[in-house]
Amino acid sequence: MKCSFQLLAAALAATLLAAGCTSAPPFAYSVPQQPEGASGYTEKPGWAASKFAVAAANPLATDAGYQVLKAGGSAIDAAIAVQMVLALVEPQSSGLGGGAFLLHYNGNAVEAFDGRETAPAAADEKLFIGANGRPMAFIDAVAGGRAVGVPGTVRMLEMVHQQYGKLPWAQLFIPAITLAEGGFKVSARLHALLKIEQQLKKDPVAAAYFYKPNGEPLDVGFTLRNQPLADVLKKIAASGSKGLLEGEVAQAIVSKVQGHPGNPGKLSVADLAGYQAKRREPICHDYTAQAREFRICGMPPPSSGAIAIGQILGVLNHTNAASLPLDTGMGGTPGSSAAPSAEWLHLYTEASRLAFADRTQYLADPDFVPPPGGSWMSLLDPAYLAERARLIQQQPGGKSMKAAQPGSPGGIKSAYAPMLEQPEHGTSHISVVDAYGNAIAMTTTIEDAFGARQMVNGFLLNNELTDFSFAPRDASGAPVANRVQPGKRPRSSMAPTLVFDKASGQLVMSVGSPGGALIIHYTAKTLYGVLNWGLLPQQAINLPNFAALNGPTLLEEKRFAPATVEALRARGYEVREITMTSGLQAIARGQAHGKPLWLGGADPRREGVMMGE
Repeated sequence: MKCSFQLLAAALAATLLAAGCTSAPPFAYSVPQQPEGASGYTEKPGWAASKFAVAAANPLATDAGYQVLKAGGSAIDAAIAVQMVLALVEPQSSGLGGGAFLLHYNGNAVEAFDGRETAPAAADEKLFIGANGRPMAFIDAVAGGRAVGVPGTVRMLEMVHQQYGKLPWAQLFIPAITLAEGGFKVSARLHALLKIEQQLKKDPVAAAYFYKPNGEPLDVGFTLRNQPLADVLKKIAASGSKGLLEGEVAQAIVSKVQGHPGNPGKLSVADLAGYQAKRREPICHDYTAQAREFRICGMPPPSSGAIAIGQILGVLNHTNAASLPLDTGMGGTPGSSAAPSAEWLHLYTEASRLAFADRTQYLADPDFVPPPGGSWMSLLDPAYLAERARLIQQQPGGKSMKAAQPGSPGGIKSAYAPMLEQPEHGTSHISVVDAYGNAIAMTTTIEDAFGARQMVNGFLLNNELTDFSFAPRDASGAPVANRVQPGKRPRSSMAPTLVFDKASGQLVMSVGSPGGALIIHYTAKTLYGVLNWGLLPQQAINLPNFAALNGPTLLEEKRFAPATVEALRARGYEVREITMTSGLQAIARGQAHGKPLWLGGADPRREGVMMGE
C-alpha cells in the first residue's frame, strides 16, 4: 500500500516508505484547535478513559500523543510524538537539546532508560571554578556554552522505540513538523516566562525568534513558526539520532558552544557522536498504604528522585503519619480547605531532611561513584529507615531537627564530602498508558528555564552541567560525589514513577513532575494523596505544595491556613511561603459502575491536560 501524508513534504514520505509503513495504515495527523494555555492557577476537572491515555504539559503535545495512540501506536510512540511537540511549544523546559529519564512497563516488567546528558571529555572538576578560585555564581555559569552537556533525549527515545515502537519512527515526527511549519499559538505561560527572562535576549538567534524588535515578548496567541526546527526534525525522522548528533547539526551545536564570546564550553563533535543511552535496573521498593501493598518503581542514580521519595515515604511509615488525615474536605482545590495538618507536615518535612542529607552525601552517577554498602537499596532498607525515623521527635509538639546529618546505610560511612545546596530548575513530565498494556513515565529537561539561553537550528541547548557540584571538594580536600568528571552524568532530581499492586502486579499509577529539587516533593505529595488519602489523581495534584531540602520548610503561598504556619513555627521551623509551580501529570487506575478506567490529572499551575478514550 502506498503511504500518503497530506501534511508532510514528499521527501519525508519517501523515508516513511523505507521505514516500513506499507504494512499498516498511515498515521494521518490533523492540527487541533489551539487553546491559549493558562499561566497561574486554573482549576481542571480531571479526566477518565478506558482504553488508553496520555498526559503532558501542553494541550498540543498531549493531542499529538493522543492521535498516535488512536492510530494504534504504543506508549513509547506517543511519548516520542509528545516530546517533539514539547520541543516546539514548551521550549523553555525540554527538547532536542536536553536529556530525559524514562520508565517503561512492557506488561510484565519495568525497565529504566537513561538519556541523561554527560559532561564533555574535556571537562574537569574545576569547570565552575572562577578566576578568583571560588565557585561561580549560578547564572554566570548557566548562560553560554560552559554548562552545555551532551544531549541524550533523542538517542534514548530511539533506543526504546527500536524495541517497543509500533508505528514507524519517522511518522512520530509528523505532528511537530506540521506545527513547526504551519505555526502554533504562543501560550500565556510561554509569554509570561519570556517577559521575566533576562538572559535569552543576549543570544541574537533566540532574541529574533522569541521577541519583537522592541524587545517585548511575542504576544499571547501570536502564530509562531520554526522552520529551522522542522528541518532538524526531518533529519532525525530520516536518519534517527544521527541527524542530531552527527553531521551539520552537531557541528552547529559545537560551534555555538565553543564560540560563545564570554562563556565558552568544551563540547566536541566526538562527544555528541559518542553519546550512549543506557538501560539501567529500576529502583523498586515495597510500600504499604491503607492496608494494601504497593510496589513503587523509579529511576536509579544518577537520578536521586526514586531513592529520596522512597526514603521519605519509608520513614513516614515508621511514624504515625498514616493515622493523620487531611485537615478538612477532600477536594484539594483552591476553593476548599483541604491541606495536610501541621502535625503531618512536621513528620513529612523531618523525613525530607533526612532523605536530602543522604542525597547530598551519596548520590551521583553510578558509573563513577559506588553505592553505600554495595547497593543503592541500602538507602531503602527498612531497618535503616526505621533507624532514621527514630531521629524525628514524634511526640506531640515535637520540635524540628533544623538540619539533618547523613546516615550510614549499609553500616558504611562515605569518604565523600556532602554537596552544598545549589539551584535546580526546569523540566517537563509525560505519562502514557496504551491499549496494549504498556505504560511510560518520562521526565525530560534542559535544566533551567530556557536552558543555556543558546538557540541552535530552532532549539535551545541545555545547561545541565550546573547540576554538578560547583565546588568539587570540601575544605579538607575530600571529593564531592557529584563533582564534574569527563563523561559523567550529573545528579538529577527527576522522578518518573510507576506504581503497581504488589499482589497482582497490576499497574496502578504513572506520575511525575518538573520543578528541580522540588520534583521529589511534588511527586511524593501526589503518591501520598492517591495511595494514603484515597484521592483521585486530580485532587492529589491540586493539594497545596510543600517541601524541605534540609533547610527551611517551604509552603505554597496562600494555600495554608495561618494557624498551620504558626503551629510549625512554634515547633522551631523557619517557614517560607513561596510560589511552588509544580507541573504534575498523573494517570491512575480506577473504576466507575464496575468498569475499569484510567483516571488522569494535570497540574492547575500549568497548561497540561490528559486525553484518552
